[in-house]
Amino acid sequence: MQSDRTRVLIDSIRRLLRRGATSHLSKIVNKTHAADLSIVFRSLSHSQQQALFNMIQDTEQKGMLLGELDEDTAVDLIEDMKIEDIVEILESMPNDDVADLLGRLPEDMSQAILEKMKRDESQEVEDLLRYEDDTAGGIMVPDFIALKEYVTAKEAIDSLQKEHLEVEMAFYLYVIDDYGKLVGVSSLRQLVVVPPETPLKDFMTTDVFSVQTDMDQEEVAKIVARYDILAVPVVDESHSLVGIVTVDDVIDIFRREATEDILKMAGAGEEFVETKSVLKSTRIRLPWLFASCIGGIIAFFIIGAYESSLYKMAYLAAFIPVIMGMGGNIGTQSSTIVVRGLATGRINLRDFWAVVIKELAIGFILGLIYGLLIGSVAQLYGLLSGSVAQFRYSIEALAISVALAILSSMSIAALVGSLVPMSFAKINIDPAVATGPFVTTAIDIISVFFYFLIATTLLGI
Repeated sequence: MQSDRTRVLIDSIRRLLRRGATSHLSKIVNKTHAADLSIVFRSLSHSQQQALFNMIQDTEQKGMLLGELDEDTAVDLIEDMKIEDIVEILESMPNDDVADLLGRLPEDMSQAILEKMKRDESQEVEDLLRYEDDTAGGIMVPDFIALKEYVTAKEAIDSLQKEHLEVEMAFYLYVIDDYGKLVGVSSLRQLVVVPPETPLKDFMTTDVFSVQTDMDQEEVAKIVARYDILAVPVVDESHSLVGIVTVDDVIDIFRREATEDILKMAGAGEEFVETKSVLKSTRIRLPWLFASCIGGIIAFFIIGAYESSLYKMAYLAAFIPVIMGMGGNIGTQSSTIVVRGLATGRINLRDFWAVVIKELAIGFILGLIYGLLIGSVAQLYGLLSGSVAQFRYSIEALAISVALAILSSMSIAALVGSLVPMSFAKINIDPAVATGPFVTTAIDIISVFFYFLIATTLLGI
């Protein structure tokens, strides 16, 4: 139902853009939620996006839209605007989103914007810019509710009503000591059900899940998901509370990380290229395909080295595609299972050899089954066609060669498909890279090599 509504909205806006119906477009744009507009923007050209963005009258809605768009699109929309207009929009946005945008703009432009912003706002944004983009510090929200442990429930409620009205994500009340260190947390529900004169330290939860400012954003997201909390506090090296990461940011992290993993697994880079130009998309994908190119050249030399064997028995070539295909498929399956298991926390690096041996065992069993099946097909086809009979080599030897090649190809592919991503993760390299051309090309080379090695040994050619 929602997708139909979105499709109708996109079609309507496109049609009105073609007609130049500015008044109708303005009414639609100003009544449409920013989240829906962000989906529409993905299917429009830059000039059309700019035209619609300029039609939005409410500054807060412009800020909400920029927060919903991917960062590259948001930067394209504002980089040609006047500094004063940009500042007005950014001051209506959460500071973590502002920091993300400013981090993408040229340094001189970012500095000019910060100088124009209100002192308190610009200071918070500058503090966020000190952290790496993909860490807890880089994605945290610096607006939170924190009170001293001796404050009573009544005083806390009064503080919420008078001093913390601007806090956007008021999920929890965090309790700190005199030095600003995090010592506890209370839900807003707990705050209103206890007697008014009860101090926070008497009913707060002292077992608080917190993260360090330098923790990777993916690990932060896993903690929020694992413990089913709406926000996780962020502390610095002295355990002082400096911000919170909220569940809406966690959703964005999972979506972004999943997109990066899928692109890497497909060998298409790590950036979302749907809205990028042809040249930029080509430049991003070009190096990832280089591994396939090199692998193909190596496979060519391997096959060339066995040219005399192929000349004596051309029937061998018929099984190259199926052997490479079976090895490639099971290798991709193993690496995908391991990569997603590592990403979701279902597979732990402590289980390194258990995971590798399990995948090797699965590859061996599947290789045995399909080796017998394809070996039987090879023998049956050889008997019916008589294509082997003209040579002195036995049909049985050829069938065994094919069966053993399938067995070895699938076993080694499962081994490589699990071993490589686990090894990458162990040395802090993104394991998703292992499911792209890197592993599939390696498996193709190994499959061809073992096939010809086995066949020439058994057939004596």
